[in-house]
Amino acid sequence: MLNKKVKSIILAAGKGTRMKSDLPKVLHSIFNKPILGYIIDAANNTGFVDESFVIVGHEAEKVKEFVSGYCSSAKCVLQSPQLGTGDAVNKAAPYLKDFDGYVIILNGDIPLITAETLKKFVAAHTEANADLTAMSAIFDNPFGLGRIARDKDGKFIAIVEEKDTTEEQKAIKEINAGVYCLNWRTVAPAFNNLQNNNAQGEYYLTDIVKWAVENKLNVQSYILENNEEIFGINSKIQLAEAAKFLNKRTVVRLMEEGVQIVDPDTTFISPETTIGSDTLILPNVYITGKNIIGKHCKIGPFAHIRDGAQIGNNVRIGNFVEIKKSVIKDNTNVSHLSYIGDSELGSKVNIGAGTITANYNPISKVKSKTIIKDGANTGSNSVLVAPVTINEMASVAAGSIITKDVEAYSLAITRSPMKVISDWVRLQIKKLSGGNK
Repeated sequence: MLNKKVKSIILAAGKGTRMKSDLPKVLHSIFNKPILGYIIDAANNTGFVDESFVIVGHEAEKVKEFVSGYCSSAKCVLQSPQLGTGDAVNKAAPYLKDFDGYVIILNGDIPLITAETLKKFVAAHTEANADLTAMSAIFDNPFGLGRIARDKDGKFIAIVEEKDTTEEQKAIKEINAGVYCLNWRTVAPAFNNLQNNNAQGEYYLTDIVKWAVENKLNVQSYILENNEEIFGINSKIQLAEAAKFLNKRTVVRLMEEGVQIVDPDTTFISPETTIGSDTLILPNVYITGKNIIGKHCKIGPFAHIRDGAQIGNNVRIGNFVEIKKSVIKDNTNVSHLSYIGDSELGSKVNIGAGTITANYNPISKVKSKTIIKDGANTGSNSVLVAPVTINEMASVAAGSIITKDVEAYSLAITRSPMKVISDWVRLQIKKLSGGNK
């Protein structure tokens, strides 16, 4: 049980030059969720971080817009000009003037960090009664990474960057993970004492360790259990790698919980999606956002489920089906090549192949709802133009375009009468050939 409040500072001011994009690095997405959202969630999901300060700089307004709409307990703080990571943290200092608690400092480009790890990290900090704890990791090949330097007694004394290491220090395998827990009241003065006498003219966050040691504070390190969690994203190649790491973590967890995933290598499922046991996920299924899928369902192959789907038990989602922001109740079947968006489907509904819920008005920009009640069914190649309700046990004939509500137990059909013109093809061929055939 923590006896002090905890806040977080998330460093998200960088441009991310290697992303080669107009979009700020932290707003690039994995499963349609910006990288920054994962770090905010990790802090919030600890259960004890009550406020986060997101340091913004490059394209600050875009980042602010995302943060304000994503998390009410996160506040953006501008760093301009951008004078290094130490300066970035110092920008939050005015908001923490009278704060007597712990501050977790996180980079905004490590979407694989988990709340569980942060909880263990803060627990280690409090148990050691530390003033400053730096997260570290063991790498067999630590080239390019800052090393955790210790004295002859094994005491953590500094973080040494690769370019400054001695030959002896280059052999150190324990590296700086870039995550810190500070007893804010005792460590805050460090940020007014940082020096920028380096080639970049920047204030480095790592220098707070040296300051804390010189001021005889209790400095500790915490070795990370899973190095994947500090995988930083600096390019779109690394963005794709992080997505694979996150997906593997998710599909393994789901399979351990009883979900059958035929081909984990071609199946992508967002970590916010929950799936019941004995549901079968066929290859090339892509599920993004926050969704709930019940037990004994069959999904795919080549199905796409987007954010906001609530799917009951024993539901069949066929191949090349897309589901978005819809409720689908038990024992319902959505056949191949269909789109169900902004809809409510009852139980034992049958959606014929190629059925479309036309939910969006491009002129008004309004999305409307389609309601299909228990036992109703649609024939193949039907279009349901929302807002519209198909009542209980009603049937929509194949090829119909439905623009009005359909009464219970009735048949709705909008096809024109079939007309057959005998020998029409023969006449067309003769006309094209100049009458010679």
